[in-house]
Amino acid sequence: MKPMNPMNPKVNTLIGQAGWWRPGVRGLLIGLLTLVFLAPFYLMLRNALMDSRSLTSPDWTWWPSDMRWDNFSALFADPTLHMGQALGNSLLIAGITAPLSTLLASAAGYALARIPVPGRGVVLALVVGTLMIPGSATFVPTFVVVGSLGGVNTLWGLIVPGLFNPFAVLLFRNFYLRFPAEIEEAGRLDGLGWLGLYGRIALPGSGAMLASLGALAFIDSWNSFLWPLVIGQDPSAWTAQIALSTFLTSQTINLPGLFAGAVVTIAPLVAMFVIAQRYIVEGIATSGLKG
Repeated sequence: MKPMNPMNPKVNTLIGQAGWWRPGVRGLLIGLLTLVFLAPFYLMLRNALMDSRSLTSPDWTWWPSDMRWDNFSALFADPTLHMGQALGNSLLIAGITAPLSTLLASAAGYALARIPVPGRGVVLALVVGTLMIPGSATFVPTFVVVGSLGGVNTLWGLIVPGLFNPFAVLLFRNFYLRFPAEIEEAGRLDGLGWLGLYGRIALPGSGAMLASLGALAFIDSWNSFLWPLVIGQDPSAWTAQIALSTFLTSQTINLPGLFAGAVVTIAPLVAMFVIAQRYIVEGIATSGLKG
């Protein structure tokens, strides 16, 4: 910002008035971006409350005059869909996968960053190497191993292969490399070992990373489709995404039911984001890394 001239009041007034439009432009830009991001949610809810004829009509309507709330009740009343059980499976799988994978990544990242053991560089290279292997190359071998162990149509078969997240391990390693060593030295004076330093100092001090990566792991697990499709072959093991795919068949496409199911399945993600956003802010404030 151009400094004001204390010797010339007229110049100061002109400079102060020159930026009056900036808050308005900023507010307009934020409003436009908000509308862009909210547009998909509006379309999903609008389409979920319409019937098939109105939904496929060439005439555009901003909101249905006859809202079909029964589309949601039909979603759970369909005996072939198992939507309630599918939502429960998705919630259970994501609720277990997100905290466990984040905690394992945190422990592995701390070990790679702090514990001086022989071969640490080799382990780090292997972790980085797994990021270069496409998922399609490991999909079939993973399915063979899980299938041979009896993991088909089981919750553990859906959960265990997703517990290792090499990208999160690298993020936690870089985070703990910048973690203040003075705090750990104080713990060493109190007689803490590596496990104590991690559990009582490093882990509580990484609240922001735990919250953000845990939220991403929850979203990734919730939206997973291909692996639950091949493992959860029985309807009792379906997830919400697999149940939604049943609306798209080669004979018929139930668009109102599909959009109603999309609204129902996205609601937990929205709730999770609202909750996680608060803990991310709190984690940054209490991480011990301020300043």
